[in-house]
Amino acid sequence: MNPDAGTLWRGPRWTLAVLLACLGTVGPFSIDTYLPAFAGIAQALDATPVQMQQTLSSYLLGFALMNLFHGALSDSFGRRPVVLVGTAIFALASLGCALSASIGQLIFFRTVQGMSAGAGVVVSRAIIRDMFPPSEAQRVMSQVTLFFGVAPAVAPMVGGFLFVHADWHAIFWFLVLVGTALFVANWRLLPETLHKDLAQPFHPRDLMRGYWQLCGSRKFLLLTIASGVPFNGMFLYVLAAPVFLGEHLHLAPTQFFLFFLFSIGGIMGGAWFSGRLAGKIKPRAQIRRGFFIMLAMAVLNVVLNLALPPSAWWALPVIGVFALGWALMVPVVTLMVLDQVPERRGMASSLQACISSAANGLVAGVLVPLVMHSTLGLALASAGMMAIGLLAWLWVKREV
Repeated sequence: MNPDAGTLWRGPRWTLAVLLACLGTVGPFSIDTYLPAFAGIAQALDATPVQMQQTLSSYLLGFALMNLFHGALSDSFGRRPVVLVGTAIFALASLGCALSASIGQLIFFRTVQGMSAGAGVVVSRAIIRDMFPPSEAQRVMSQVTLFFGVAPAVAPMVGGFLFVHADWHAIFWFLVLVGTALFVANWRLLPETLHKDLAQPFHPRDLMRGYWQLCGSRKFLLLTIASGVPFNGMFLYVLAAPVFLGEHLHLAPTQFFLFFLFSIGGIMGGAWFSGRLAGKIKPRAQIRRGFFIMLAMAVLNVVLNLALPPSAWWALPVIGVFALGWALMVPVVTLMVLDQVPERRGMASSLQACISSAANGLVAGVLVPLVMHSTLGLALASAGMMAIGLLAWLWVKREV
């Protein structure tokens, strides 16, 4: 923690949480906003379903690749410069998407979007531990997760409105405005939270050695898997939304927001409960509750898909409660990950985000195309993602 943290941000602490949450929402906002326009973009650019899926997987893989460096760079050059450069590149990449005249160009600029969007997600976590002691950090992490839920809930409504009343280009012009606004807000408000005495020299060899040591830490890897992989139990439904919502549940593009209201509402509810429980129960008990909720919903989801025809009235609430369970436990596990290497929290956040994003990219590029045409396949894949995270936690819980 920065010893000068008390003097760096003089406003209410919740306003800092809002600023950090806005940085963290850039990634999911860039996905959720354009999903309602999937079919329209494919028609306009003469793209196949596989090529459209690549606009998602390339974004996620670019996100994962650069996440290896955002946090480590912030450990050396400061949190503020990395955030500002990242938001500036995001705005420019969104401009490239808006001007794309072919599916190849769109995939390229989506990759650049992903590579830049990770700066806010990764560095905001390190800023929280720069500024707050452990128990308060959990509350702020929960607040960030809570605010994080607002933008993705609004994003598909905005995307659907822009697509219906303008065209798909307008969605990316809107993201240009989002990136520009974030750059201006952080330029004016975000302080440098990395204390000068804690700055690490930037040497590629030392950086690779640090990553190698983290990758050799069984505790770090298991905690990262426990926090990141279960998210895909919900996220694969986001990635499959055009098929899941349009073909299986028969929702119109302007109704996609119902899915995001349930899923993001679940995240916000879980984050709120997580903040309320901070310091009141043991972290392991809170994590156990989160996994129990996810396990119950995963089993219920499979049973309902076996017994009933697909229907929004039961499918969406089940996904929402699953998301609540994930959000209840993830702030606690994330802080455990960051505290594995207190002197290099930026690096830890980078590697955690890289592993999680690589898993997201594999789910988007490999798993979702295999299962998205079957609601039972989606339910079984969701349960599998949760089971991987649960097994990782059961393996490591005695050591934390």
